[in-house]
Amino acid sequence: MNMPDRRAVLAGLTVGAVGGLAPDGADGWAGPRSAAAATPATSPPPMPGDKVGRRDTRYPDLVARGTNQRFRAEPDYVHLASSTDQVVAAVTQAVRAGKRIAVRSGGGCFADFVDNPDTEVIIDLAGMTGLWYDPARRAFAVEPGLPLGELYRRLFLGWGVTVPLGSCPEVGAGGHIMGGGHGAMSRLHGLGVDHLYAVEVVTVDASNAVRVTVATREPHDPNRDLWWAHTGGGGGNFGVVTRYWLRTPGAAGDDPQHLLPRPPARVLDFQLLWPWDQLDHASFTRLVRRHGRWHAANSAPGSPGTALHSALLLFGTKLGAVIVKGQVIGPQAKRTLDDYVAALTAGTSAPHHLEQTYRPWLENQTSAGDSEEILGSRFVVKTGYLRDRFTDAQIEVLWQALSAKPEAGPQGAVWLVSTGGKVNAVRPDDTAVAQRDCVLKAIFTASGSSAKDDAEHQKWVRDLYRKVYATTGGVPPHDARNGGCYINYPDPDLADPEQNTSSVPWHTLYYGKNYARLQHVKRTWDPRNHFRHALSVRPSD
Repeated sequence: MNMPDRRAVLAGLTVGAVGGLAPDGADGWAGPRSAAAATPATSPPPMPGDKVGRRDTRYPDLVARGTNQRFRAEPDYVHLASSTDQVVAAVTQAVRAGKRIAVRSGGGCFADFVDNPDTEVIIDLAGMTGLWYDPARRAFAVEPGLPLGELYRRLFLGWGVTVPLGSCPEVGAGGHIMGGGHGAMSRLHGLGVDHLYAVEVVTVDASNAVRVTVATREPHDPNRDLWWAHTGGGGGNFGVVTRYWLRTPGAAGDDPQHLLPRPPARVLDFQLLWPWDQLDHASFTRLVRRHGRWHAANSAPGSPGTALHSALLLFGTKLGAVIVKGQVIGPQAKRTLDDYVAALTAGTSAPHHLEQTYRPWLENQTSAGDSEEILGSRFVVKTGYLRDRFTDAQIEVLWQALSAKPEAGPQGAVWLVSTGGKVNAVRPDDTAVAQRDCVLKAIFTASGSSAKDDAEHQKWVRDLYRKVYATTGGVPPHDARNGGCYINYPDPDLADPEQNTSSVPWHTLYYGKNYARLQHVKRTWDPRNHFRHALSVRPSD
């Protein structure tokens, strides 16, 4: 099959990019702390704190760092910060001036939480890229501006360990971790936040005083709720995260090589492809149905199937093919893959093409194409968690939308990405992530590179989403088949009564029963609501 360059780029991306899409010791609970208490003496700030105004030559680049170019802010200035003390100074100045604050680490937010017309000050954390082992807390300290690709490289080459986050290498750790952090290793090791030991946060109290707090998961920590809120509560809600500490629960001793998961030496990387010019209706239906059934049967914590992570990429005809991409880990990788392929292809008449190769783990983890290559520079995204496969009626909706001729108008994609496994071994209220019994994550997207196409892409995604969930009010509620939405793929439509006409509020879709506790944390730590956006946690009454 001959595919245009863009199609070839999409077909060549590793599944880690899709899985990752992408924006805590007992002694660590004190309030304000000195700079020396948490900053290694050998690691001074890499850059000076600086306010970059509109006349500065750096300003155009700094305001254009957001991944989704549909949105662009024009703040009064961007405050560069590369240490906790510089963040304190930046927040203090903005609060005293009464300016609306937004915070950027990697720039991967899909919505306009940072790049918003109301934003007056962007606090940019791109200079905070430190990572080191902290013996006092027996955990790895990670700063929010560190890209995930570099995080993996340093952890693996330095200590032979990793953390199960997403695989888009350019995404910053900052917003990604606090939204949950899901990736290709999550079925085996849980979400990234399941390994979060502590978090350092710059907050503003009721008197507008700026303070720094380290909150841990220790049961006796009086600030534990602040830690809990960052285990899936999403970015831009409570303050500015300036440091994470990562250590797997139950990990014993003080040898850093045993305090986080150890990845394998290699993985079996695979791609299964069906060209659209050979894909018939019955084969499409059977493929989506069987992919869902396989995950429903192979996603219990500890089951052998959790060694496999995959994404069924239902691209429309404009992109040339339907693709399953993934990786398998372990001594039975080949057999697991063979069984999976047989399960997906049984009874389908459409021919498929399978490519498979063993690759070193780090190479596979960090070689994913960046988000722009997958999504385009301007994109619309909606999500839904699945507790079971799509119904046949929903699959028919997908077929009608994706099989349309390319000249029929805008076309996007629907991705069905593995979750479950160790993710589902955690109770829904142990972290802020409520989705702990799902097997797939659905991603609905359309994208392009021209502003003139934005409205058509948005309409295409909205219409498809509404039709797929037509029997549940146009959204995926928490019910027998659905599990709400993923806050790291934020969708402001869900808070818009003109778009979300269901009886399910946006915060229930994202947080389930955890929202009331998040509101309490908001009231305690950001009572004046300095940190807010279209989907921010509202303070409780």
